Amino acid sequence: MEVKILRVVRQGDSFSVQSAKSENGQIQKCNIVLRELGGSKFENEYVCAMLGNLAVCRFCEGDVVMATLRFSTHEYQGQVFQEILATDIVKVNK
Repeated sequence: MEVKILRVVRQGDSFSVQSAKSENGQIQKCNIVLRELGGSKFENEYVCAMLGNLAVCRFCEGDVVMATLRFSTHEYQGQVFQEILATDIVKVNK
């Protein structure tokens, strides 16, 4: 896992997805776009999933956050996909 200081670009609404690891078979999920700090809109960006209790946390555009990101890949029908999971996000500005 990797900890980064990032700026929130946008965040989607949370929604339920099926999960074998959850007691009731569903878990909350939310997607968030985070950008590395720098002077331009051309810095690296990450589209991350947030799961469970973290998925219902709301962040505003422009918030500076510290985020722990887990990078992984999975194969589906012969194609490889990269996933980024934000396992923890903490707002650092007021």
